[in-house]
Amino acid sequence: MYCELHALSNFTFLRGASHPEELVARAVELGYSALALTDECSVAGVVRAHQAAKKAALQFIVGSEFTLADGLRLILLASDRASYGRLCRLITRGRRAAEKGSYRLTREDLAAADLSGCLALWLPGTQPNASDGEWFGTLFPDRAWLAVELLREGDDCARLKQLTELGAQLHLPLVASGDIHLHVRERRALQDLLTAIRLNTPITEAGFALQPSGERHLRSLRELERLYPQALLDETVKIAARCRFSLDELRYEYPEELVPPGETPTSQLRRLTEDGARMRWPQGVPERVRELIEYEFALITELHYESYFLTVHDLVRFAISRGILCQGRGSAANSVVCFCLNVTSVDPAHQDVLFERFISKERNEPPDIDIDFEHERREEVIQYVYEKYGRHRAALSATLITYQPRSALRDAGKALGLDALQIERLARAMHWWDGNKVADERIRSAGFDPANPLLARLLERVRELLGFPRHLSQHVGGFVISRGPLEELVPIENATMPDRTVIQWDKDDLDALGLLKVDVLGLGMLTALRRSFTLMREFRGREFTLATIPPDDPAVYAMIQRADTVGVFQIESRAQMSMLPRLRPENFYDLVIEVAIVRPGPIQGDMVHPYLRRRTGEEPVDYPSPDVERVLKRTLGIPIFQEQVMQLAVVAAGFTPGEADDLRRSMAAWKRRGGLEHFEERLLSGMRERGYSDDFAARIFRQIQGFGEYGFPESHSASFALLVYASAWIKCYEPAIFTCALLNSLPMGFYAPAQLVRDAREHGVEVRPVDVLESDLDCTLERRVDGEPALRLGLRLAKGLSRSAAGLLVNARTQRPFDSLQDLARRAALDQRDLRALVDAGACARLTGNRHRAAWEVAAVEPPLPVFPEIEVAEGIPMLPVPTEGQSIVADYRSLSLTLGRHPLALLRERMREHGLLTSHELKQLAHGTYVRTAGLVISRQRPASASGVTFITIEDETGNANLIVWAAVAEAQRRHFLEARLLEVHGELQRQGEVMHVIAAKLNDLSRWLGALETRSRDFR
Repeated sequence: MYCELHALSNFTFLRGASHPEELVARAVELGYSALALTDECSVAGVVRAHQAAKKAALQFIVGSEFTLADGLRLILLASDRASYGRLCRLITRGRRAAEKGSYRLTREDLAAADLSGCLALWLPGTQPNASDGEWFGTLFPDRAWLAVELLREGDDCARLKQLTELGAQLHLPLVASGDIHLHVRERRALQDLLTAIRLNTPITEAGFALQPSGERHLRSLRELERLYPQALLDETVKIAARCRFSLDELRYEYPEELVPPGETPTSQLRRLTEDGARMRWPQGVPERVRELIEYEFALITELHYESYFLTVHDLVRFAISRGILCQGRGSAANSVVCFCLNVTSVDPAHQDVLFERFISKERNEPPDIDIDFEHERREEVIQYVYEKYGRHRAALSATLITYQPRSALRDAGKALGLDALQIERLARAMHWWDGNKVADERIRSAGFDPANPLLARLLERVRELLGFPRHLSQHVGGFVISRGPLEELVPIENATMPDRTVIQWDKDDLDALGLLKVDVLGLGMLTALRRSFTLMREFRGREFTLATIPPDDPAVYAMIQRADTVGVFQIESRAQMSMLPRLRPENFYDLVIEVAIVRPGPIQGDMVHPYLRRRTGEEPVDYPSPDVERVLKRTLGIPIFQEQVMQLAVVAAGFTPGEADDLRRSMAAWKRRGGLEHFEERLLSGMRERGYSDDFAARIFRQIQGFGEYGFPESHSASFALLVYASAWIKCYEPAIFTCALLNSLPMGFYAPAQLVRDAREHGVEVRPVDVLESDLDCTLERRVDGEPALRLGLRLAKGLSRSAAGLLVNARTQRPFDSLQDLARRAALDQRDLRALVDAGACARLTGNRHRAAWEVAAVEPPLPVFPEIEVAEGIPMLPVPTEGQSIVADYRSLSLTLGRHPLALLRERMREHGLLTSHELKQLAHGTYVRTAGLVISRQRPASASGVTFITIEDETGNANLIVWAAVAEAQRRHFLEARLLEVHGELQRQGEVMHVIAAKLNDLSRWLGALETRSRDFR
């Protein structure tokens, strides 16, 4: 019997060369009775190892390795829950005392820390110092061992004799351990590479920093028996027997301070819920709603989740008090209780949400609530959390940054001695649409031979490196908040950003252990909606909120059905705009389905086309039983949402609600790790026992597989659908306000300013240019003669203009208008850089006449003299030619990324006619199946994960947009044109399906040279 007590995974970044799961699997394969994961000053990988060990029935021990400031090395193992908390506290102390990615601990730190219960192994160096051992044994009485690590480095016999004598001298028992860095010997080459990367030096120069042998892998019991005396192997088993702690013991304790004196969490939540119910239903709470409230409340109180809801409510209350728009999502967020608490504006009485997806009795895990806040004001909420709970009780969860093709090539190439130019050529040959792989054809396209020995070695290492952890970063907003010190639950370390701290676990780790995380997320559309509401109040005198936007407006749905949705939340992508004329949403629930159906899950599960056929009456809607009909009736017999799959498992296969939630979790992970197989027989046999056909059961299981990790919950879709409708309503009735709010909220969405402005003008909005005499920092509304709004572009669009300069300009202008460019420069105290930015944007036209004249005047502007600050130097201005239309358009795009003049392709139309290139408007007049030639500026490339390598490209000319479908083979054969073209010519077949039209590309040609100096950029998405 043997237990490995010293093993590093790749969560000891750039040291360990195996995933935690690989170490566990190999230990099981070799017959070990236990495995300790002891990453350096870290427990970042223990959750993954814990989960793998549970499945394999292997005892798992949590520990950590430390190197003190004076060089002494040791391992600490947690024997129980209390000692685990002390270990985490020590890790936190070391991490918080150093920069991100490092730690610092001294003997004084260990002596001052309470480490009772922690078992300790001393890792002596090549020349052990007895005084170090004496100090170590004194610090850990009756729980200290001297680790003997025999690694076949030529001195094993002498080393064993030396440590045996030292142990006897110090009265320290000896124990075998392996200093494991690899699960198998074959990872040795990768481990050397990681060492070179860590040291930022080529492998050829790493020298003695490389391990002298490949023995730091998990070895067979037979090998260990040949190397170690049996007593040392037996001692590992005795130590493991003292380590009784499991991560399953961790229990989250909610904050208590949200309950006023004299109240309990239950009474406080009840009071807030009832107050909210009276606000939501002033005429009285409907009986069905009252039943839902009582049902939810009973489960909340039974599982003691009141404090969780109070915590979420407090964040929302703070946001509302600051005028920050927010919207909760997640199954719990769409409960009636959350509707009453203002966490969501979606009325859950209109939904059939599976409550056991919200809270599961059997799993006893925290509910699921994410809160989206305005992306520009989320930081206010984050700082509120830190201030309220303190940094010792609140921290952001981590995000694990892993190696992707470009980063792996750059790091590995440098370590293997390639020069910087070669490395960059290789890295630039990789693109996100190639997926997480490094293909030989990409290497050849960069001008390299994959068969070259050096390149072959590089590619082998890079492919091993893909997906390896690189470092921990901070999550976008996942907060963990605890009642007591958070560092006793999970270690806390410094983030890169000042005044930010993160825990060592990411979202998946927290979910696996059932620990509370509240996502404080930023959503650009909420910023745009809040700005829209403000503009409507200021310009129209009308007050709106998400809850008071007029519902079920036919004009809004007619606009959506036409796919007139540029800028509208969620339904502005190519895929969504293609679906809208086919699905033709007529009510709010149709929007809920629209948001969810254009997802990889329903697409890969072959649910989209059957649903559309049933919706149009082309296919009959049938249900194999009344139970199934109750689950699937609202989606015409097709499971589209995660909740429906779970309900089907309950009503058709006999799953308990908790087992159905297990199924959901497996659905979320099976594409990465497998895990659905053991559900298949249970589902099939359960349905068979209840009288369902094998065909129906198999079809349901295929659809579950299709969901994979992409299945979309109905609750999330409902929250998003509310924002879809609100943004569509504003676009429909207030296009100037909507566009103004979008421009002031960028970056967000699919479209650049040029497309947003063009769409607004097509909807009748008058757009006025950036002007130093009129523009504020933000885009604004100006009242036209007829009382309707015109959109004035803001100074924020002028590239290179600092925000401070814009503020100085506006403040100076409020005192009195500028009468010349020199007057502006003097009174606003702008430097040459900011003045040039204004001139380039055409913002000085009313002061100077045109850009050429303005540029000349700017060159003559000098800083004001201290004695005579008001004196202007009048110089003659030569007769300068007025910029041509082409020059103005080029300047507009360079400075503003848009033009209010003619579209650039209008100037090239005659040339394009000569080449037989049709406009997008002319394409609309042609029949299905026509072979066409067209060209346009590339607006976006999108390759969804569900599209099997298909890329959707949108091109734009002076008459509108055209949508292209580029199959993977076409893109690969014409890769340079496909990737690099800014002006793209395409030959292909025109296809129509109802109102949906696109061109199936057969030939691509890069015409970017025709654009000359015009600067354009596409927005590419995955």
